[in-house]
Amino acid sequence: MTIEVGMLIAVLSLIISYLAYSLNRTKALKTDSQESAELKAELGYIRKGVDDIRIDLKANERQMIALGERITRVEESSKQAHKRLDALEKEMSYNG
Repeated sequence: MTIEVGMLIAVLSLIISYLAYSLNRTKALKTDSQESAELKAELGYIRKGVDDIRIDLKANERQMIALGERITRVEESSKQAHKRLDALEKEMSYNG
């Protein structure tokens, strides 16, 4: 009879061990899936931030191109103004 009690205790401990393992495995799966969801959300935020930076960068590039064009026009205008001033100075020196 002691062998049957020992066998019963062994079977019960085996069942309890399996149930504990199963419970812990379920908890681990829940934790893993929660961490995975959090990582996906964080990656989504990062992706959105990168997209926003790209949009801002394109806008800045357009502004730089526009400013470059304006500077070129101002330089050309300044060059023409200097030519006119030089011509006026020469004319004044001949008349003066």
